[in-house]
Amino acid sequence: MSEDDPMTALALLQSQRDAFFREGIASVAVRMERLDRALNLLISNQARICAAVAADFGQRPAELTRLMDIFPAVHALKFARRNLRRWMRPQRRRLSLPIGVPGARGRVIYQPLGVVGVISPWNFPVMLAFAPLAGILAAGNRCMIKPSEVTPATSELMRQLIERHFDASEVSVVTGDAEVAESFSRLPFDHLLFTGSAAVGRRVMAAAAQNLVPVTLELGGKCPVVIGRSADLRRAVDRILTCKLANAGQICLAPDYVLIPQEFLDDFVRNSQEWSHRAYPALSSNPDYTSVVSDRHLTRIRDLLADARAKGAQIISLADDPLPQPGAPRFVAPALIIGATDEMRIMQEEIFATLLPLRAYRRFEEAITAINRREAPLALYYFGHDSAEESELLARTRSGGVTLNDVAMHFLAEELPFGGVGASGMGAYHGEYGFRRFSHPRAIFRQTGLDVSGLLGLRPPYGERLRRSLKFLIRR
Repeated sequence: MSEDDPMTALALLQSQRDAFFREGIASVAVRMERLDRALNLLISNQARICAAVAADFGQRPAELTRLMDIFPAVHALKFARRNLRRWMRPQRRRLSLPIGVPGARGRVIYQPLGVVGVISPWNFPVMLAFAPLAGILAAGNRCMIKPSEVTPATSELMRQLIERHFDASEVSVVTGDAEVAESFSRLPFDHLLFTGSAAVGRRVMAAAAQNLVPVTLELGGKCPVVIGRSADLRRAVDRILTCKLANAGQICLAPDYVLIPQEFLDDFVRNSQEWSHRAYPALSSNPDYTSVVSDRHLTRIRDLLADARAKGAQIISLADDPLPQPGAPRFVAPALIIGATDEMRIMQEEIFATLLPLRAYRRFEEAITAINRREAPLALYYFGHDSAEESELLARTRSGGVTLNDVAMHFLAEELPFGGVGASGMGAYHGEYGFRRFSHPRAIFRQTGLDVSGLLGLRPPYGERLRRSLKFLIRR
């Protein structure tokens, strides 16, 4: 529904909840068919999706949209379809004494929550709406999606496509501005998933708390890269910049700063310049580069850069030609920031751009200290082959997830949970973790025909039998 639709979001939620209770627990066949419809929607409308996303960004290559928006969502939906029967099986539980008397049985069944709300962001507007939908539909839920107003063409296309492929009582899209999103976050969902900034995440959580709606928050933070002295530096540069420059750095998992041995600094700069000139030649007219999504975001990035320069940082551009003048695509030249300090905004805020601060260290301990001075990030990256160093880094830091000797690849592994910790979020989904996140684990206990209360003396008036039972039960 659009913001001009006469049906309110609350009425839409109630219609989905009514349909959910009428249906009861959706069968395997029904869930499979819904997953198939979502898959068909994405696969058969790739060209339209790519065009809409490019229109919103100003310039975004279709190959990037297929690779980083459509493919991960398709992968998540196919993975859920392939594993759904196993996930849905009731799990028997062995019961210990005194509950586990002969004949007593326990099991856990995973039942859908009801109606799940999804507030998705603008940076990957399709993937971050449809990848969660894999777990939501697999678990048997209904879903309402509020996509970002920053990407209106993509949001409107998603609304039209979902209306064509799903009944409004199954999956629906609510479009509108930030005020609509705020109202959406106050609806009495059975669960609410938000992906976005920590500042907005706090407001979403506060709004959801008014109705005791449980939330999953996928936020962000400053994801660090630690380069060890055992690292292959050329390979590290290749993998870091491949992610950092994709989507113009507008990725919550993008490397936000690099901690590197002092003696590696010059080589890292040289390798970065060579890599960038190979990967993105003639940057000002390069069709593989992505625009910053809006003028407001572009101004923020330029302010970060100006603040760093004014406070003494050295800016090393990785572009090999001048960038376009105002009125051309909103390009930001990729750049390394040398000598960035904690007083600079670029080391205080999530960058969300192709600017990469480098911080040199002499002892590995300094890298760990630098990470722990900040809030726990959504991801942590380590390049190196020193097992002791790797173990120390994992043991003494916190992050939502970790990729070793690459960047962000844990996100694509549907077998692994994806989520933040602390300021970078709460709750995890993907694969079976998504199915569990959007399910209620319902405990089922079947009592034996034996008179357990009588055997243990649990029935008043209490006496010697209960005292003996308690003496047996309460011991080491």
